[in-house]
Amino acid sequence: MKFTFLILYLVSKLPFRAIQKLADGVGILAYCAVKPRRKVGETNLKKCFPELDDNQRKALLKRHFQHMAKLMFEYGLYWYAPAERLRRFVRYQDKHHLDNALAAGEKVILLYPHFTAFEMAVYTLNQDVPLISMYSHQKNKAMDEQILKGRHRYDNVFLIGRNEGLRAIIKKLRASDWPFLYLPDQDFGRNDSVFVDFFGIQTATIAGLSRIAAMTGAKVIPAIPKREADNTVTLRFYPAWENFPTENALADTQRMNSFIEERVREMPEQYFWLHKRFKTRPEGEEGFY
Repeated sequence: MKFTFLILYLVSKLPFRAIQKLADGVGILAYCAVKPRRKVGETNLKKCFPELDDNQRKALLKRHFQHMAKLMFEYGLYWYAPAERLRRFVRYQDKHHLDNALAAGEKVILLYPHFTAFEMAVYTLNQDVPLISMYSHQKNKAMDEQILKGRHRYDNVFLIGRNEGLRAIIKKLRASDWPFLYLPDQDFGRNDSVFVDFFGIQTATIAGLSRIAAMTGAKVIPAIPKREADNTVTLRFYPAWENFPTENALADTQRMNSFIEERVREMPEQYFWLHKRFKTRPEGEEGFY
């Protein structure tokens, strides 16, 4: 593991353009070599984009592997590069939606789905905005320690262990002026999940966004990171959702999934397709993977 950290440190010394070229090449190699994850991606894309033919989905998945490689190699920048260097690669769009809410003393939940530029954007945002977030401990102790060290790099984040649950999030959000960074779009199993549509597929989705907003009075402000053609990242903030939450948590969760789907369709190669998003199926339905 120390060798991996050394490689990332050395990569962080390269020019940004060179890092991207390296990632593009390694991404294609990974597409060819990492068959289990490629199969997951193929299954996800076939389910979500049946209108595309096999060649189109193959090309999309190859681009996705390149984006994932960019995410991996850029950890050297997140952990080791000067903070001001990261700033050069990230720009904000419509950040006033967040700034105005915080200035007004509003509680804020940043809806932050899993797009591949999410780390680059949040490591920059955390320089400017203190954040509350959740953390899942890694099985490898050295990796866990390094990730936690990176997360606390700016002494500007409060991490809640995923095993601490919803109560810990609500307690901290009520007691703090910091926004809560919320990443809800992964399969966490049947417990605390409801089945709502995502790309026309009944998908196990945690309903925490509606519950947290209801119990804290927090505004939901989506934030979406997009990697541009020059490989820099735009972090776009959307207006706070009106009429949210409602008394119907199922409808609220569907609203969240529909919003995320709309953003994914805008840049499908940048979404997390290598995660088994549809692993948990409704009772009696055959598994996808």
